[in-house]
Amino acid sequence: MKTYIITGANSGLGFETAKRIAKKGYRVILACRNMEKGSEAADAIKSETGNENIESRQLDLASLVSVRNFAEGLKDTAIYALDNNAGISGMKTGTTEDGYDIVFQSNHLGHFLLTNLLLPQIEDDGRILNISSDMHNPPYGELVWKGAEILAHPTEEIMRQRYYYSKLCNLYFTYELSRKLREEGSHITVSALNPGFMGETNLAGGNMTKERIEQVKQTMPDRFGELSVSAQAAADILTEDRYLSSEALYYDRSTNTARSSLLSYVEENAKELWDASMKLSGLR
Repeated sequence: MKTYIITGANSGLGFETAKRIAKKGYRVILACRNMEKGSEAADAIKSETGNENIESRQLDLASLVSVRNFAEGLKDTAIYALDNNAGISGMKTGTTEDGYDIVFQSNHLGHFLLTNLLLPQIEDDGRILNISSDMHNPPYGELVWKGAEILAHPTEEIMRQRYYYSKLCNLYFTYELSRKLREEGSHITVSALNPGFMGETNLAGGNMTKERIEQVKQTMPDRFGELSVSAQAAADILTEDRYLSSEALYYDRSTNTARSSLLSYVEENAKELWDASMKLSGLR
């Protein structure tokens, strides 16, 4: 039985994706920071799908020790797919126990370490999906790559852009990981998905009124995403054979591919982020 790991799967997009994969009969591990919510989510998915191969395990991406402990607990498990779904908004501020900006570590560095630790156990025809955002290319003001060190220890200049940069990091990681795997002869599919702005998720506050959601839908149709559609897209990308690919693809609010920003394809930046992330996460 194929094993799927989904981070941040106790609510929102992660929960809906997990539910759809569970309905296909696969084993799903919900990697959640809050174990009480994770257990409740696992029970809910079991009840709705009839699939008993659902479990929750503790994972706090803002702690590199937690990431390592989570990976250690799976060292004897063959993994088919990893869905790096968890994320926090740019409203969060503070420094993690590891000394890095909480948005940078939660949205990028924690997943970078997790993926690299689990890579040896991911099946050769397996998959890695990174949940990015079209906000890697914000509608107001173009981003300029300033290097990973500034993102890990942000200056006041970029504080309001930390979420945007973290989503750009997701794409740099996607494209660079895919390149490295191909060079090694691996057949693992690495993809990225922009789920779009969804008022129902915790990232958007989770309590937006229907009127506000409709307003966003009308004023920014090119940024709006439907939770059910994006969750189904994520589940299909992770399970259906037609989405196996030797190229790292960027999916836009569906299973339709699109081009990410010009900045996201600058290989020099992706390599700089990779090398810095190796150092920051303590990998060799």
